[in-house]
Amino acid sequence: MNMSTATLRTSLLCAVLLTLVVALGASAQGLTRVTIQIDGAAVPYYLPLYIAKEKGFFAEEGLDVEFLYGAAADIVRNVAVQNVEFGFPNADSVIAARASGIPVKVVHTTLQHGLGATIFKTNRGIKEPRDLKGKTVAITSYGSPNYIQLQVLLKNAGLTLDDINLRIVGTGAIVNALVTDQVDAIVFSMLRTFELRHAGVDVSEWRSDDFLPSFGNVVVTSDAYAERNPQVVRAFIRGLNKALQYLIDGNVRTALDVVIPKYTPSYEGNEDYLTDVLNQVYVGYLWQSEDTAAHGLGWGNLDRWNEAIRIQREYGIINRDLDAAEFVTNEFLN
Repeated sequence: MNMSTATLRTSLLCAVLLTLVVALGASAQGLTRVTIQIDGAAVPYYLPLYIAKEKGFFAEEGLDVEFLYGAAADIVRNVAVQNVEFGFPNADSVIAARASGIPVKVVHTTLQHGLGATIFKTNRGIKEPRDLKGKTVAITSYGSPNYIQLQVLLKNAGLTLDDINLRIVGTGAIVNALVTDQVDAIVFSMLRTFELRHAGVDVSEWRSDDFLPSFGNVVVTSDAYAERNPQVVRAFIRGLNKALQYLIDGNVRTALDVVIPKYTPSYEGNEDYLTDVLNQVYVGYLWQSEDTAAHGLGWGNLDRWNEAIRIQREYGIINRDLDAAEFVTNEFLN
């Protein structure tokens, strides 16, 4: 055996041993393995969850967290039957699930506001909602939350759907429809406002949350899991809140440099843009509110939840009344 062969075998043995050490690490450290299923696919906007793992905030709380992905409706069902311990769906899907009797519980209202917004070019003669009369407005589907947001916006302005030209435009084409003046306004995600401005398109927006309380992604678990494992739920929330505070304290860019190569490599090269989006939209608006200032990150305002429920009931999204106190809790935040 020559020296190079011996060196190669030694290196391979070391690599195998290192892999075993990593694999056994969680067990050796006494960490509890839990899984969270996240709405959609891996994107940088889930930065708090990823950095909570990469910075060791979850490990400090005794947890080894694994990430899975899926559609929001599938997430709430998987959580309810305990295929996964936690889920990160949008709040609308949780309300719909509870209205259908699916036993999921919101334990952390992560996004304090919804992402919905009415977006329009500033040169289209639109200054206030009543200026939408006679305009062409696009949504992605009649079943989307944006459809309800549009109706409430119009109602508050003394208008109805009969006063506008409503267009259905698919998710992949709706922003371009606005840019190319096929429509006068779109009801979509406020992230697109930021993207368009970044691209040099002069747009304005009305945020739906200003007139219709809503929430984005929230942490859910099953009623049964929360009852049996309250210490694990609290540990998960503590780890997540450490990550949120870390980002709020000015570490978004540092976190992106860690997370993008490992979780979302297709976003490499967009770090500057994403830093601006996360700081302005997430740190400045979605993760924080008057409620979090008073009570801490993740606080669920039951009055706002109940108003969101009332609107969904009024517009036929859900078919029965609900009380937010039945499935939104702040008991695990302390």
